[in-house]
Amino acid sequence: MSTSAEPSSSSVPETTAGKPMFFGPDRSDWRGLLPDIPEGTDPTEEEKLLAKSRAAKEELKAFLLSSLQMQHVVVLAGSGTSLGPVTNGPSMWTLWDYCVNANPGTKDDVREISEAASKVIAAIRYEISAEGENIEALLSRCEAYLQVNDDIDVANFVTSSKKVILEKCSEFIDHDNPDQLAAHRTFLHRLSRRRVRDSRLKLFTTNYDLCFENAAGRQGLVVLDGFSFTQPRHFDPRFFLYDIVRRPTTGDEVGTPLEGVFHLYKLHGSVNWSRSGDSAIDVVSNPTPESACLIYPAKGKYQQSYVQPHLEVVSQYFSVLREPNTCLIVTGFGFNDDHLSEPILAAVRTNPHLRLIVVNPSADDLTARSTEENKYWDVLFGLAKQGEDVWLINATFGDFAEMIPDLKSLTPAQRLTRDIKQITGSK
Repeated sequence: MSTSAEPSSSSVPETTAGKPMFFGPDRSDWRGLLPDIPEGTDPTEEEKLLAKSRAAKEELKAFLLSSLQMQHVVVLAGSGTSLGPVTNGPSMWTLWDYCVNANPGTKDDVREISEAASKVIAAIRYEISAEGENIEALLSRCEAYLQVNDDIDVANFVTSSKKVILEKCSEFIDHDNPDQLAAHRTFLHRLSRRRVRDSRLKLFTTNYDLCFENAAGRQGLVVLDGFSFTQPRHFDPRFFLYDIVRRPTTGDEVGTPLEGVFHLYKLHGSVNWSRSGDSAIDVVSNPTPESACLIYPAKGKYQQSYVQPHLEVVSQYFSVLREPNTCLIVTGFGFNDDHLSEPILAAVRTNPHLRLIVVNPSADDLTARSTEENKYWDVLFGLAKQGEDVWLINATFGDFAEMIPDLKSLTPAQRLTRDIKQITGSK
């Protein structure tokens, strides 16, 4: 049994994927950040195009600068932050390849499905031609099948798939490659330079991997992730309420908040979380597929979120979206998880002090497509056009990290503008 390869690039219509540009409230078109100058353009016209591009960059910089000065800055990071040729994290299709195919990683035009996977696909009646090479849909069908059937082959396939997912989301980080997590380091470095009197950056991620933890560790940033500071590190929601201050060397003055501290919330669990028999969750090096505290790819992720520690983390997510004067940055997230996407739409419509920034290398393409597969892009695009504080940025995670202004390098005029906006309560 075999499956066909992914569509070739030649069959894909022309797109603007990866082309830096943005779309803001009350706009009618996207603003490009790089000039599109055809060969043979008149010098006068070329200068106009260059000036237009510079103006767009200045507008985006000023907008991002004001956004980072809001009282609360929240990030939702999806799998897109771990993908790409540099970071090289596994995609959902890669997980299918290694869970299902007999020749994974070969990128053959025709891939052979393993005998074990073929038997399972036939037993649960999964139609690849209709549902595609979708590991989430396949595992969902397996889990539903096991609810009413005692099938050892299907159960073994689910267990082996979970092992593959755990391994693939753990092994790709190369600690000897300083460039692999450069985008993560830049992103965290610039966002962590907010004023210490503002609330701490809150970073929510659906990723299992340790990219953000490793990037933070490589530059001395402190991660508050809901786990104790003692060994073994165990989960306790009270640790989300803790903070770190710098104590003065002399005198009895109250300490000041330490720079470079942020909160990390892993919505779907982590490759180093393990649940023991007494339901305690600890940080370990290599949890087994059975003990790993992960919400594996499946349609039932919404229901699985109502078990600790996921319940606590998703509750924090719901809570921050209701806070006033909040900037929510969504990057690398495709709005395919309804239990995380719906609260964002609700917050845009009901929280008048929320600013939403959505970053995706295919944002322009996604907002132009049919809404049959994913309604959220069309709705967000419509809200932006209606004047809601919704901004769409067509850029990769790495490119966006470079766009974020360095708050410590402001000119005196920019600092004055920042302080005036803070006093007047302007965004």
